[in-house]
Amino acid sequence: MRIGELSRRTGVNAHQLRYYEAQGLLVADRGTNGYREYDENALLRVKQIRHLLGAGLSSEDIAYLLPCAVGEAPELVGCPELLAAMRSRLRRLDSQMDRLTQSREALNGYIDAAERMGGESYPLLTGPVVGSVAS
Repeated sequence: MRIGELSRRTGVNAHQLRYYEAQGLLVADRGTNGYREYDENALLRVKQIRHLLGAGLSSEDIAYLLPCAVGEAPELVGCPELLAAMRSRLRRLDSQMDRLTQSREALNGYIDAAERMGGESYPLLTGPVVGSVAS
């Protein structure tokens, strides 16, 4: 099948499919006319890629994991290298979540303090307000 049909059948746009190919996640043959040709296995592969992207994995992580993927969801055959890669990604996510939680708590503290102080003792803001969009 050509890239347009794969796109239609998976709901993934052609640009993304070409990106998956460039990342080594998806393989296409070339017809005599130069067009990409995908076999039926590409449907499953694209679904696996989408599920793994949805889990927050990078294309690099996915390239490493795909040989161990079975089924659409996919299930991953647990080999030591695979488990180490997934645990490493989980640690990175946990670290990011910790930093976001700290930032959220600090911002809440600033908001609470500003609300307690009231606005009467502060001069009017003349510059851009934090978080506003300049026109």
